[in-house]
Amino acid sequence: ESTITLSPLLILFIIFNKTKFHLSKKRKNRIYKGLLYTYIGLTLFLVGVNAGFMEVGRIMGKGVASHESIWLLPTVGFLLGMVVVLAEPAVYVLTVQVEDVTTGHIRRRIILIALSIGIAFAVSMSMLRIMIPGLKLWHFLLPGFATGAVLSHFVPPIFVGIAYDAGGVASGPMTATFILAFAQGAAGCIPSANVLVDGFGVIAMVAMTPLVAIQIVGLLYKLKAKKGGIDIHESDI
Repeated sequence: ESTITLSPLLILFIIFNKTKFHLSKKRKNRIYKGLLYTYIGLTLFLVGVNAGFMEVGRIMGKGVASHESIWLLPTVGFLLGMVVVLAEPAVYVLTVQVEDVTTGHIRRRIILIALSIGIAFAVSMSMLRIMIPGLKLWHFLLPGFATGAVLSHFVPPIFVGIAYDAGGVASGPMTATFILAFAQGAAGCIPSANVLVDGFGVIAMVAMTPLVAIQIVGLLYKLKAKKGGIDIHESDI
């Protein structure tokens, strides 16, 4: 799987380097070394996922859902959502790039905190959906995406772009493996839940909440700038 994933990138690089880039030997070696590290890391990750990472999430979901306290499942879901985003490689890359491109005006830590809180609420609400039969996925997604669309008219465009990109990177491999398995384990242990219906949808929730969380940060940036007498135009940040 790792070979199939990375082979097209390697082939495209070789073709473009011969026809267009003509990179020096030193730069080519650095790129090849980076691809090798990526190949090894991706292979180890996939082995870990298949060997037991998903199973751990499923067992945890069953264990927490079978507890007597009804609030334990959404609480644990909240904590897991808050922590899992910190382990997402794509989230790390995005937050570093945001800080670099904005020359430190938008701090990496602020974006990370907003993402962490947003995804924590996403996982917690997903657990509530599993517990309460009347709650449907669209009850969360429709108002969530509508709120994100409305906010996009009031915040600086850079935050709109970051928010939509964050929704994609937050629902990455860590969430798709551990949190999804956790939700399926919980759904399988609750009598009123259906694993085939309620065990899925958590990834959509995780992709939705960053749209709102990051744009709220953008709105706060805008309001803070106005209080300081600075009129932030859409291209100023």
